[in-house]
Formats: sequence, structure tokens, C-alpha cells
Amino acid sequence: MRFDLAIVGGGSAGALLAARLSEDPARQVVLIEAGGEPTDPDILNPQMWPLIQHRDYDWDYRTTPQPGLAGRSLSWARGRGLGGSSMLHALGHFRGCREDFATWEEATGDPRWSWEGLLPAFLAIEDHTLGGDGIHGKGGPMPVWLPGDEVSPLARAFIEAGAGLGLKRLNGHNTGEMIGVTPNSLMIRHGRRVTTAEAWLTPAVRARASLTILTGTLVTSLTLRGSRVTGLETSAGRVEADQIILSAGALESPALLMRSGIGREEVLAAAGVPCHLAVPQLGQNLMDHLLGAGNLYAAKRMVAPSRLQHSESMTYMRAEGFTATGQPEIVVGCGVAPITSEMFDRPAPGTAYSLLFGVTHPTSRGEIRITGPSPADPLVIEPRYLSTGNDRRLFREALKAAREIGARPELDAWRDHEILPGPVYTDADRDAFIARAAITHHHPSGTCRMGRDAGAVTTPDLRLNGIDNLAVVDASVLPALTAGPIHAAVLAIAETFARGVIETA
Repeated sequence: MRFDLAIVGGGSAGALLAARLSEDPARQVVLIEAGGEPTDPDILNPQMWPLIQHRDYDWDYRTTPQPGLAGRSLSWARGRGLGGSSMLHALGHFRGCREDFATWEEATGDPRWSWEGLLPAFLAIEDHTLGGDGIHGKGGPMPVWLPGDEVSPLARAFIEAGAGLGLKRLNGHNTGEMIGVTPNSLMIRHGRRVTTAEAWLTPAVRARASLTILTGTLVTSLTLRGSRVTGLETSAGRVEADQIILSAGALESPALLMRSGIGREEVLAAAGVPCHLAVPQLGQNLMDHLLGAGNLYAAKRMVAPSRLQHSESMTYMRAEGFTATGQPEIVVGCGVAPITSEMFDRPAPGTAYSLLFGVTHPTSRGEIRITGPSPADPLVIEPRYLSTGNDRRLFREALKAAREIGARPELDAWRDHEILPGPVYTDADRDAFIARAAITHHHPSGTCRMGRDAGAVTTPDLRLNGIDNLAVVDASVLPALTAGPIHAAVLAIAETFARGVIETA
């Protein structure tokens, strides 16, 4: 099979790219996805998050045991199927703040990755409740809903508590400003989760003669000749294409490159893979957000189940005070349920609630490595969580902020007493609790980071350094984390890349 363009991975970036780049009837596009068509009705039910993890459409990775997390190994849910992790994540649509993208522009020297540069892409992809105001998109493929009366009374009290401490009231997390209190904006339409496959791979798009979708097809390696990819070896046979886009995610995109002989020479040698192209930082710079789960409270009265997805409001702030402005450093979220790590006994639903807490821009960096030439050989996922003093300090500040909000009079009608963390008197006590309480926020990224420096894996144009006809377009190219969930930013990256291809065709 031969095509003009092959996209590896039908997740959030891949689904968007397939739809946008097959608009040209003269361009033959193939979208190759290892998983299948999502059929589980629980995917569409927002209240089922996160109970749908570990099913057959979850790659269900595990990290190595983490010294910073009391030796615990975390499960990393990653979607396997059309729509990718948009089938599994917590449905939040958070663009990030202006300062986040200023960091991207500095890293790349490219104004396309600034807030202003990405704004056209954000507007194009969104169909927002507030759309049409010049800030939020209207009529785009992805619904973005800012809830009103549907927000839990507990979450409303949490928002009032933050406002009582001086935090600004925001109208969602998508204006470029994130410090303040607001309900979360959600990818929900008529009470249902909308995946990127549903949003972009509509029946009309699937009917195009210019688009071929191969599901249940695993790409095992790339065939290289000099500085070009000449073909893709898959579980269904060889696919050839003039241009290749990897959109398999922050784990599988670098892993596929490594299995194809691209990467750090010592990693490839240890895995028994000949090195065709040395890219020393491939698989490095692994980033993720953690959340402390949690600052747990026994409820004074029954907490009704969330009508949304349990985590209804995330409040971003600086560590030095509730009235400070700028780029957030810490976050506190309201869990309308007793959300805890596996290290603690979880109270019965309705009897308790959690305030989640975390660091928005951790400085800890990890890596992924292959262990053999086959996709069946496991990945080594080494996040190195809480390995820097900066992250440990800010996590302590986030816990302090959660407890301060949790003790506010606005929550008096809900709070019976604090269950966790209990007595913690020293920084060592707090660190020990956080190490047992922290869970992943499911934002792995950075393993094929873009940049203008010599060590960057991808260029500011998202082309893989050293290969002429291969681009990487997914969360792996992030040079730094956004303050909150990264999904909206990944979609904006994909839309921006697609526009560049269309404009230069």
C-alpha cells in the first residue's frame, strides 16, 4: 500500500490531522491505529471516569518504582483505539496561560507557539459555551462546555472558599489567565463525552476517497534509507508513504523511533537494536503532573454524586499567596468524591470528599527506554517524580493551600473533620505524606521535545532532526508543561501543524 501521507496513531492529534489533511482530494492519507473502534458505552458517560481505566482500550502502562513516591509504581492510562486518550481522560479543556506559551516561544524561537500564535488554532477547534466573543471558539469540532447549575453544591462552596481568600473569579480556564476560581470547562455535549474521533472523524470525513483508516494495525518499525523513511512495517504488512507523521503519543512515538534504530546509542545497544541515527535526547525530558490525593474530609452531610466527572473545579495560584498573579505554581482541585491514592483506606462514596493538590510546572524530568526490538518488549517508564527540591517545596505549599481552603467557613456546612493528612508537623512529615498520596494527572509529554537548540529532538516545524520526511505531532513535542491538563494544547499543536501543511501544499 502506498500513500502520500501516513499518520501513525489515531488518538487526539492523529484524528485531527487525518481529518484536516484529507480535505485535499488530491492527497492520499492513511491513518494507522493499533486499537479499534471504541464501542464501550461507558466511554461516553462522564461519571464513569476514571472507572473505565484498565480495560482493553487502555494500554495500561506502569512506571518503574519511584523513590520519590515511597517506592510506588504508578499505572499510566493511555488510550488504545480511535480517539486515543480522549476516551479515558477527565474531559477537561484547559488551554494553559499566556506565560506557558511564552516559554514555548522562547524554547523554539518561533512565534507560532506563543499564545497569540496558537490562538487561531484554539478558536478553530472549539465549539465553546462562550464562543463568539473573540476569545473562545464557536462552531469548531470539539464541544467545550462551561457548566453552570450542574456544578455540585460542594464544588460551588469550594469556589466560594477560594474567592473568600482573595482568588479572582474566572470565566473558565481558557482566556490566557488561569489564577483564580472557576468550574472546569469540559468536552461534553448533551451529557456525553465527546472523543476526538467523534469530533473529527465524522461519517462525512470517513467517507472521503482521500482517507484510509486502518484499525487494529500496529506499526512495528520504520524502514530507513539515509535521511528518509521509506516505509512502515506493520502487523498488517508494509505501508509506504512520501511523508510520515508520528502521533502515537509521548510513549509510543519515541518508542517506535527507538525500535527503528533512532535514539540514544547506549539505549539502543542495550535493547539489541542497531543505531541508524543517534538522537541523544530522544526519550529524555519526560514530564508529567502529579496530584496529591488527597486532603480528605469527612462530610457533615451526604455528598451527592457528581453530575459531571467528580473533579469539578481546579483552582490555580502562586505559592506565595492567594492574591498573587502571573503564571501559576500550584493547584488545588475539588473532588466531589473521596479520591485517594491506593495507600489509604477510601471512605464510602457520599461520606467524604477530597481536595487534590499539585505543582503546575514541576522541574523533575524522567525518560523512557525500550528493552528490545519488538513492541512486545516492555517500555521502561522512569518519571523520576519529586526528584527536585523545587517540586518537593512547591508540593508542600500546595498541601498547605488545600488545607487552608478546606478549613474556610464557606465549607463549614460540608466539613465534619479532616481525615488526611492528619498530624504532620515537619517538612519531612509532609514529604512522607505526599510521597504516599500523589497520583498521576495523566499528562506524559516532552520525550521528543521541540526546540531550536542542538539537543532538541524535533525542530520548531516538528520535523525530526536528521530525517527529511518525518514529523512528530503529539504531546511528546512539548518543550514544557502547560499549567493544567495538556490535551487542549496538543490539539492546538496539531491544528497549527495541519495549517502549515495545507498552506505550503
